[in-house]
Amino acid sequence: MNTVENRKIVLVGTGFVGMSMAYTFLSQPGIDELVLVDVNKDKAEGEALDLTHGLPYSTSKIRIKAGDYSDCKDAAIIVITAGAAQKPGQTRLELTGVNTKIMKSICEQIKASGFNGVIVVASNPVDIMTYVAQKVTGLPETQVIGSGTLLDTARLRTKISEYFNVNSTNVHAYIMGEHGDSSFVPWIHAYVGCKSLLEMLDEQDKDLSELLTIYESVRNAAYEIIEKKKATYYGIGLSLNRLVHAILNNENAIMTISAPQNGEYGQTGLYIGVPAIVNKRGIREIVHLQLNQVDQGKFNASCENLKNTIKEVVDPILAE
Repeated sequence: MNTVENRKIVLVGTGFVGMSMAYTFLSQPGIDELVLVDVNKDKAEGEALDLTHGLPYSTSKIRIKAGDYSDCKDAAIIVITAGAAQKPGQTRLELTGVNTKIMKSICEQIKASGFNGVIVVASNPVDIMTYVAQKVTGLPETQVIGSGTLLDTARLRTKISEYFNVNSTNVHAYIMGEHGDSSFVPWIHAYVGCKSLLEMLDEQDKDLSELLTIYESVRNAAYEIIEKKKATYYGIGLSLNRLVHAILNNENAIMTISAPQNGEYGQTGLYIGVPAIVNKRGIREIVHLQLNQVDQGKFNASCENLKNTIKEVVDPILAE
């Protein structure tokens, strides 16, 4: 398998999410250099020092420093986590206006650096921020990826594994749609090992209403965590680590990311969470699942939510 030769990562945003991801890099080899960029330069320098001091006890040979947007030019991957944080009771979409302006400014500077690698966006609302990043940088759509429903899917797999008492690595199920309240699970494509989840429910004489309970716990997970500890960052940090290494190692891994829609599910003109194959070039292709009428309706509704926000809030800011 041909891996990426240049294994330099630039992280834009040294808040909880970005630094949770950065911390995971110390326990996993494979990244040569990590550059931290933040509007608060002292914060970036302090975080770089703090991580560096742990290297004698790390399995990684990573070089860590604080830098600026000139460091983006020769990076393999830029991970963007910068933006206003989600407040208790606030939806991800309510963050749109302020974070669109922040993302626009960041991506203008990335573009000016001459960067031509893969951008990974984790700032919320992530589907819309990924759209903004692609429009502003002008990079090919396949080189701009949002974390999408990667974390939602991990939460789903965890809940299903607990319900059936099986290892989560043997659960194959996806959260699709917006990383937010209009997401959904195509249950007809959910498997435990090679066995249909719906078939397992039937064999065990369990009610289908259990699926709704599982989904609701996943959908509400972020709100619950934010209510209890003000922010969610470990889960997404590990999710981003997984995505970054899938790109660097040219894994051709299937992951539920925020990907551009070009008719695969009957939609165009936006990024949204779908299963896709990820390798060193970014998005190799979108995996097309046959959705039933109900699930296709949910997907369409999720897309319309995002399209309306893009039209009303985002595009006017991008046109300024």
